Amino acid sequence: MDNGGQVSLEYLLLILVVILVLGGVTIPLIGSSIEASTDVSRASDAKIAVQTLADAADIVYSNGPGAKRTVSFYIPVDGTLLAGNSRVIFTVTYTNGTRSNITASTQYNITASATQLTRGWYTAVVYWPLNSSTVSVINITRK
Repeated sequence: MDNGGQVSLEYLLLILVVILVLGGVTIPLIGSSIEASTDVSRASDAKIAVQTLADAADIVYSNGPGAKRTVSFYIPVDGTLLAGNSRVIFTVTYTNGTRSNITASTQYNITASATQLTRGWYTAVVYWPLNSSTVSVINITRK
């Protein structure tokens, strides 16, 4: 009669070992997949931000000298925003420490000085000054 109890105990110990092994393998995989999905989300938000500025620059340029447009955008992670050579660029640092430049092209030349931005909502004024050949991003302020 004791043999039946010993077999049940051996099955329970075997199931416990299997659960420990599976837990040791799956928990690190879950952590890395969460980091990867966070990085994709941040890159996507950064792409929307630079595309918003690039679209505003194209609209301002199509309206002619003296045109101005104010846009709002979300910065998902601390980074540097700059514009030049018909591109808006935002540098994103991922969870593993690597950096990537998220870019959006404009149809015309655009300029903006390098600006350090922290995570949050911002407004920017995109302006084409009179007697100038470039559209400028000026007055980036946090909401």
